Amino acid sequence: MIHTRRRAAGWRAATALLLSGALVGLAGCAGGGGATTAPEDIPAEGIDDGSTLTLWTRAPLEKQANLLVDAYNASHENQVELTVVPNDDYVAKVGAAAGSGGLPDLFAADIVYVPNWVEQGLFQNLSAQIDELDYKDEINQGHLSAGTDADGQEHVLPFVLDLSMLFWNKELFAEAGLDPEKAPATMAEYAEAAKKIQALGKDGVYGTATGLNCGGCLVFTWFPSIWASGEDVLSDDGRESLLANDAAQEIYSTWRDLWESGAVLPSSQDEAGPTWTAGFTEGNVGLMFYPATLLSSTPFDAGVAGIPGVDGGASTFVGGDGIGVSKDSKQSAQAWNFLTWLMSEEAQVDVLAKNNDVVSRADFADNEYAAKDPRLVTINEVASEGDTPVALNFQQAFNAPGSPWLTLVRNAVLEGTDTVDADNDAITEILAQ
Repeated sequence: MIHTRRRAAGWRAATALLLSGALVGLAGCAGGGGATTAPEDIPAEGIDDGSTLTLWTRAPLEKQANLLVDAYNASHENQVELTVVPNDDYVAKVGAAAGSGGLPDLFAADIVYVPNWVEQGLFQNLSAQIDELDYKDEINQGHLSAGTDADGQEHVLPFVLDLSMLFWNKELFAEAGLDPEKAPATMAEYAEAAKKIQALGKDGVYGTATGLNCGGCLVFTWFPSIWASGEDVLSDDGRESLLANDAAQEIYSTWRDLWESGAVLPSSQDEAGPTWTAGFTEGNVGLMFYPATLLSSTPFDAGVAGIPGVDGGASTFVGGDGIGVSKDSKQSAQAWNFLTWLMSEEAQVDVLAKNNDVVSRADFADNEYAAKDPRLVTINEVASEGDTPVALNFQQAFNAPGSPWLTLVRNAVLEGTDTVDADNDAITEILAQ
C-alpha cells in the first residue's frame, strides 16, 4: 500500500488572505503579488534562435543540471549558461538578485521554497503555456501544485525530482541473516534489521544512519514514515504542526531505541547535511532512508523500496526542484523552449532515466532504462504517490539551523526528554506567523 495526500488546493485558499500585502520569506524581495505574465503568443515550443540563456541551480542537483544543460546545448541553437550555487548560499543569492532585478532567465528552487517565491512574484506566470501542454496531466502534480498561486495560476515545471526511499545494502543484509531481496515493511522491522547488522560487529559498520542536526534531511526522510502510517504532518492550511501525533511519537521512540542501542552511525548526532549519506555510499551502513537521485552513484547492490510506516504502508517525500522563468527575464519565449524540451522524452528518458534518475512525467515511468532495473520502476511508482508538504514559513520551522523541528527530534532521540508536545507547539508558533 502506498500512502498519499494532496493538500495544495486547501493551502492556496487558506493563504490567499494571509499573503495579501505581506512580506514573506526572503529578505530583500518585494512583497507577494505582481507576478509577471509570460506573453501568451509564445509558440508552443518556444523560440530557438541562438539566444544565450542563464540558469541557476543549487549544488545538490549539479550532476543532473550539467547533464541536462549539456544535452540541450548540443541539440539547440540557444545556449544555456549554468551557474551552480552552494546549497547554503542559494536562498540569500536569489533574494539579493530578486531585490535588485538581477535574477537569471531561468532558476530552479527547492520545492519547499517554491510557494513563497511564487507568491512573491519571482517567477513569471506560465499558465497559458502549461495549460496548452497535451501531457500536462502526466507531469508530477506535487511540483505543479507547489508552483500554483492562490488564483490558480501556474509558474513552474519540475526540474529534477528527488525522492526519499529506503535503501539497503544487500551484502550486509545477507551477512546478518536477513533476506537481501526483502525490504523491512514496518518501522519495527527496520529497527530489527539495523540491530542485526550492528550485531555483526564489523569494524566501522553501523546498522543505520541519518542527519540528526539537519532539519531538511529529517523532513525528507522521517515525514514519509508518518504519512505511511496514515497521519499528516501539517494541517491543511500549513499553519499547524501535527508532529506530536501517535505515529510520530512511535517513530521518535523507534529512533531513540536505535540510538541507545548503538546501531546508529555516531557521526549522525552532529551531521548537518553535507555528508549525511556518505556512510551508506561507502558501504558502511546497512540501511537508511536515502535520496533516490543517488542510486546511480551507489557503487554496490542496493535494494530500494518506499519508506515504511509504523505498521506498514509506504510513502516518500517528493522533493527536488521546480524551475521557472524569472520575473527579470526578457527572453520568455527562449526560456520556454528550454522548459518544453525539459519535459520531452529526450530529456526525461534519454538524459534523466538513462542516468538512473526519476522522470517527471508518469507516461515515461515505464521506459527502456527502468525496464532494465526494477529499482527504477519502484522509484517511479512511488514518485506518483508521494507527498510534498506546503507551508509559508517552512524554512524557519523546519530547515533552518536550530529550528524547532530540530529541537524536537534532538530532544526526543538524543536526550529522551518528554517535550514533544511543547516542541511541536513551538513549530506551530512559527508556522502560524
